[in-house]
Parts: sequence; structure tokens; C-alpha cells
Amino acid sequence: MAHFCILDENNIVANVVVISNDEILDENGNESEALGVQRCVELYGEGTYLQTSYNKTFRKNFGEVGFSYNSLLDAFIPPKPPGYDSFILHEASCTWIPPVDYPTDGYLYYWDEYTKRWIRTNAHWENFDE
Repeated sequence: MAHFCILDENNIVANVVVISNDEILDENGNESEALGVQRCVELYGEGTYLQTSYNKTFRKNFGEVGFSYNSLLDAFIPPKPPGYDSFILHEASCTWIPPVDYPTDGYLYYWDEYTKRWIRTNAHWENFDE
């Protein structure tokens, strides 16, 4: 099954629809996004439709309702996590990351947005290996 995002006027995913793979094959048997868009227009009317991929083989992330589409990056970007204003967009993955790397000393940490740093807990990763 092929998945297509319906974008609103602000390039926000308003809905995701499924089209049978058989309906988007060209004369050579190759999947065609253009045929999928054409089928979406037939089924749902005029609009902006873009194909998305569960396995992230294109457009970085699977487009979900509320994600935005960035045409410069040709990517679906999730909303910034609420309450994490300091997070920045990692353009290679098109995900939101903290401005400071996660410590790698084996302890578990949580992000404190107020101080913009990782706070260490008493838990250690080796306790979670089983």
C-alpha cells in the first residue's frame, strides 16, 4: 500500500490516505508518485498530495497528521515537542534534538528545559541491559 499526505495551505499534514500499489504503477510496472497524486485527486478532490514512506526511504520521516512539509529539505518534519523550545532541527534527520549532546557516561539523564542541560539520575544503563 502507498501512503499519501494531504497538505493544508500551510504545508501541514491534514490527513494521510492509502492507495493500492496497483493503482500507482506506470506502464513499466514502476511505482509513480504522479499517478498516486492523480488517483488522490480523483478520490478526494483538488489539493496538495505527497507520497510518504513508513520505512523513511524518502522525505526523511513518515508524514503524520500535524507534521509539516519542508520543500527545501523535501522532508516531513514532526512538530517541535511542546515545552522544548530550545530544541533545534537536525536537518540530516529532520528531527528535533536538544542543543547539548546526551552524555555518554552510562547514566540515565533527563532534559531540563529551564537550565537547558541534562540532569543525571541515579540509574545506570547497565541495570537495563537484561
